[in-house]
Order: sequence, then C-alpha cells, then structure tokens
Amino acid sequence: MKNKTFAAWLTFLTGPLGLHRFYLYGLGDFLGWLLPIPTALGLYGVERVQTYGQDDPVSWVLIPLVGFTIAGCALNAIVYGLMTPEKWNARFNPTLASDHPAGSTSWLTIGAIACSLLIGTAVLMASIAFSFQRYFEYQIEEARKISQ
Repeated sequence: MKNKTFAAWLTFLTGPLGLHRFYLYGLGDFLGWLLPIPTALGLYGVERVQTYGQDDPVSWVLIPLVGFTIAGCALNAIVYGLMTPEKWNARFNPTLASDHPAGSTSWLTIGAIACSLLIGTAVLMASIAFSFQRYFEYQIEEARKISQ
C-alpha cells in the first residue's frame, strides 16, 4: 500500500536523491538511480565555487543542475498531492478499492503541497536568475575582450 501523503512529503524532502521513486516503483526504477547524478554534479559545482571563486565557468553550468532537480521534484510532489484518490489508487495501489484511504488527501498532504510550491518556486527562480546572470556577465566580459 502506497500512501499519497507520505509519497508527497518523501518527494519534497528527498526527491533529489530519488528515494520517492524507490518507494513508489521499487529499487528497479531507472530514474530513481539517475536522480542523484545531477544533484551530485550541482553540489560539486557549489564546491568548485568555494574553491575557485565565482569566476569558475564550470560551476556556472553545474550549480543550476541541483536547483532544477529540486524544483522538478517539488513539482512532482505537487502532482502527487493533487492527484485524486481514485487516480492515485488506480496507479499506485491497483489491488485496493478506488476509495481506499491510502489515496486520500489530508491536511498533511496540503502541507506538502504548500511547502513544495513555496520552496520549489524559490529554488527554480534562483536557479534561473543565477544562470542568466552568469551568462550575461560572461557575454559582457567577452565583449570587452573583443573591443580592446
């Protein structure tokens, strides 16, 4: 039996590690094993910034990966939380009745949706802003090199 509230919170809290995929689909889920890769690359980008400074172009590419992964998992948590009980049970609990409480929405589910919306949006906007800022700063530096 897969609980919708638990899945939404698990997706929000540990989504970038793929644990929610293992809970819902089992250890054989390919995407669950792939999710930690962009997370680790993004964290490596953060480490590169701390080591080499903000002018490291490799970190400009790597850091948004963790942000986009977190934002995508937050969106997935919202989708799970907003899924109707009938659809949830049909998809993740096919042997149970369509109105089984495992797919019901509670206040804890709404809390997971609200937290996912708040944090996911903030992380997504920060990742987009970081990416565009670094891109335009790079363009300005290249234009200065050409003009001299």
